[in-house]
Amino acid sequence: MRPIMLLSALLLALFGFSGSARAQAEEQALVDRATLTLQEIMGPADNTGDARALLRNAKGVLICPRVFRAGFFIGGEFGECVLAARGGGGSWSSPAFYSLVGGSFGLQAGLQDAQVISLIMTERGLNAVLDSQFKFGAEAGLAFATLGRSIQGATTAAVGADIVTIGRSRGLFAGITLDGAVLSANSSAMRAYFGREASARQVVVAMELHNPGSDPLRGALMRLGAPESGGSSAAPAPSGGTSTGSAAPGRVQTENLAPPPANRR
Repeated sequence: MRPIMLLSALLLALFGFSGSARAQAEEQALVDRATLTLQEIMGPADNTGDARALLRNAKGVLICPRVFRAGFFIGGEFGECVLAARGGGGSWSSPAFYSLVGGSFGLQAGLQDAQVISLIMTERGLNAVLDSQFKFGAEAGLAFATLGRSIQGATTAAVGADIVTIGRSRGLFAGITLDGAVLSANSSAMRAYFGREASARQVVVAMELHNPGSDPLRGALMRLGAPESGGSSAAPAPSGGTSTGSAAPGRVQTENLAPPPANRR
């Protein structure tokens, strides 16, 4: 009996490890897609200078690489997103994971596949997003701005907004709006990515947890949000917090990062 029990325990451990690695790979793929989305929307293309000016002043950024929206009288939308926040010295946190869901009713028909970035410009906006559930366009006391793909003059259009949404869309819907969509923290994704239970605040505000696989995303945020007259200096990878996982090589551009501030307990 004992050899059978030992074999069963070994198989359970093996399958459990395999499932954990597979789950972390899925979350890493989302982080990689978010990095590419950031580079495509904020990268060297026409009319992106104003968007980068907003990024330079943002407290945080929510990136949804793919938001699907479909409807025929009853519409709905769904997406997986990551949230990062700016720390001391211009560095950025590892990402927290969120799910975006929404629905609407009306005379509509079409299919939309969009890349969406929401720049969080104020501490008030960041704190609202960090709550367990956040509804776009419906949070009392928050000002929202939605910008199209042609975002020249965005800094003027977004004056006074707590959250500014920029996106690119394909399909039959005209423009991008997240009004009515509900954003919820994805605790299972954070557990898979960091190897332990963690809240969004622990990840993006306290910076208690870090996965090296998010370094390309953090580097892109630093580079694209750096002042035009200069960039960030090279520095070792972050040493604070708990590190888990490994970066996926070759998918996105990597660069050295300034370490986040020391943990605050």
